[in-house]
Amino acid sequence: MTAVDPAVPIPAPGAGGGRAPGTSGLLPLVAVAVTLVLWASAFVAIRHLAHDFSAGALSLGRLAAGALALAPVALAQGLPSPSRRQWVSIVTIGVLWFGIYNLSLNAGEQRVDAGTAAMLIQVAPVLIAVLAALFLGERFTAQLAAGLALAFSGVVVIGLSTSGGDNTGDLLGVVLCLVPAVVYAVSVILQKPLVADLSAVHVTWLACTVGVVTCLPWAGRLVSEVGDAPVSSTLWLVYLGVFPTAIAFTTYAYALRHMTASALGVTTYLVPPLTIVLGLVFLDEVPPAVAYAGGALALLGVGVARRARGRKAVTAPAVPGQDPRA
Repeated sequence: MTAVDPAVPIPAPGAGGGRAPGTSGLLPLVAVAVTLVLWASAFVAIRHLAHDFSAGALSLGRLAAGALALAPVALAQGLPSPSRRQWVSIVTIGVLWFGIYNLSLNAGEQRVDAGTAAMLIQVAPVLIAVLAALFLGERFTAQLAAGLALAFSGVVVIGLSTSGGDNTGDLLGVVLCLVPAVVYAVSVILQKPLVADLSAVHVTWLACTVGVVTCLPWAGRLVSEVGDAPVSSTLWLVYLGVFPTAIAFTTYAYALRHMTASALGVTTYLVPPLTIVLGLVFLDEVPPAVAYAGGALALLGVGVARRARGRKAVTAPAVPGQDPRA
């Protein structure tokens, strides 16, 4: 697999190789804010629904609601016409970011609290740096290695803090919450070139629909569990599909069109504190005390790794390219 540098902004059509129109405006910032708040709420909603829906049924219900909500908006813009190479990227994102991400996160949040899950996924920016080193030929510096070591140490601390025998979490839950970080990192690199040529709504709708197909094996479970769940839980399931999925993934894709992937990735560091606050308010639940230290250590590692990449970008600017992925 090859990819373009997620730290390099790709000009939108007609942008003349410069920054996309509107980049300096407020809309991308508003899109980021909407994404962060809705994604933080998703961690809390998933945790709340863990007693009523299994991981597969919850994934399918959320994605189906999201795809249905996006369909009229996407079709109002006309039928999308991705190239064959773009279709490969869209299908990959749909399977990974919408399918596997949701399945693994939902299973993980049945074992760890919402705040811990949100902290674990923030390892993704470091993983993006690893992918850039592996597939983009970027130099793997000592500072980058130090950042990775710090981030991994933080994850270990979180894992140990949630496996203390109090039934609030376990190491399997930690692993399940790290899988979404991996697929998120891969998907961001794949999505960046797509939103330069296709609308954010089209990319999100197509990928979400692929995610629905990926989760179809749990259709029977979804029907059964919706029948047994209280109406309030079903409404929360619809909320997950319409707001943190249909709206938030679209606003994220829109922001990614106008910002570098690295800059946008940094903003997601705000998701864990937002999640912790929402979890305290709605679930009366907070991560174990030691997990805060692990989260801080992981984020410090991410910061060290990002500084290493930022300095390299200053001394050796990359040349924007088109999507060569397959």
